[in-house]
Amino acid sequence: MDYNVLVLKRDQLGFPSFWTLQIIGWICYYLLMLVSMLPSMKMAGSVREFHLLTLTTFVGTCLMRPVCRLLIRRAYSWIALESRGFLFALLLGIIDGLSGELLTHGWAELGWGDALDASVQCTITLFLWASLYFSIKQWQQSTQERERLLRAEAEVRDARLSALRYQLNPHFLFNSLNAVSTLVLDGNGAAATRMLAQIGELLRTILDSDTVIETPLSQEIACTEQYLAIEQTRLGDRLHVHVALAPDTLDALVPCLLLQPLVENAVRHGVARQVEGGSIRIRSQMQNAQLQISIQNSGVAHSARPVRVANGIGLKNTIERLRSLYGDDHRFELHWPETGGCEVTMVLPLRKAQTNEIAA
Repeated sequence: MDYNVLVLKRDQLGFPSFWTLQIIGWICYYLLMLVSMLPSMKMAGSVREFHLLTLTTFVGTCLMRPVCRLLIRRAYSWIALESRGFLFALLLGIIDGLSGELLTHGWAELGWGDALDASVQCTITLFLWASLYFSIKQWQQSTQERERLLRAEAEVRDARLSALRYQLNPHFLFNSLNAVSTLVLDGNGAAATRMLAQIGELLRTILDSDTVIETPLSQEIACTEQYLAIEQTRLGDRLHVHVALAPDTLDALVPCLLLQPLVENAVRHGVARQVEGGSIRIRSQMQNAQLQISIQNSGVAHSARPVRVANGIGLKNTIERLRSLYGDDHRFELHWPETGGCEVTMVLPLRKAQTNEIAA
């Protein structure tokens, strides 16, 4: 992988540059050492020796950077990195210690004991600097990798959710146009024209929110009511709709187009099949800091669980979308009351929309 790409990503993630950390770190190191050595700096030579030794060590860390970066690129283990870093720190520490003593005293007055002490001090400082460099680099790389995996997972999840949503559109459109065809064959041209206008309005709403994964419940209900208006055009007085939403749930986020396929199932498998028609009830409430939504239709009582309802495209699609978006942090239940009909209950994590999202 190109290192320049890594640098670019590092900057985008907000990591400070090498030179920023290098300069700030050495300023702090210089001030700390200066304060700790002030009592022993009574002679001008000691002050000069301290500054020269600090300068040569700083230069040594700058020379170590390309080597340390090369070692990081080769993906050595931590022990291998530290051992190689120590060997190079030892080499530069000896050079820095001798250089500092030579610049301070000259060759004629060079004290080998002082040179050894300076070399040990420089070696320790350079080795600690290399260890810190390795730690920061590995932390940056792990953070970059974690960010990359999170982005990849989010992209896969969004693509999956989009694909599932796109599956709903032709399914809904086919059923709606089939209903328009029925109205035309029945000679009800006015109702067919009104229904086509309502279908166009609903499709415009769906396409406008094409890239949205979640939407406030209030907007989702508005979209669902557009669909119910289409069904009421087709069924007339045979369809009765009751919506009861708790005010504190209106700004809760739900998957876009969550309710429409469930309401469509409730209408087509419950109300439309009854000669006298029936009702659809949509309710929402807060339950233990979670959002609970239920959709219930009226109908005849079932002696056994009707499997055909669970095999519908809309229902399977909704279950798969909830699993992709929330994992195990949700509940989806089908229930057939003794009084008849079917009830779908969903319990979702509570996530609130921003005020400007609801206004939009």
